[in-house]
Amino acid sequence: MGIGTGIVLFVIGAILEFALNVQVSWIDLHLVGYILMIAGAVVFLLSLILLLVRRGRRTGPTSDEDLL
Repeated sequence: MGIGTGIVLFVIGAILEFALNVQVSWIDLHLVGYILMIAGAVVFLLSLILLLVRRGRRTGPTSDEDLL
């Protein structure tokens, strides 16, 4: 779920930064777009790292000597 969330945040940020030509007086949409893209990249990378760490763990014995 974290990988998808990171991708969604990045895409929404890219849309705000590059596709919209709207000026709002109370918020800078370009800055919000950059912040969302950075947050999306961080969430994506952290989720990927955690996924790889979890896959590397073994729950059972690692050799035949451990079975004796």
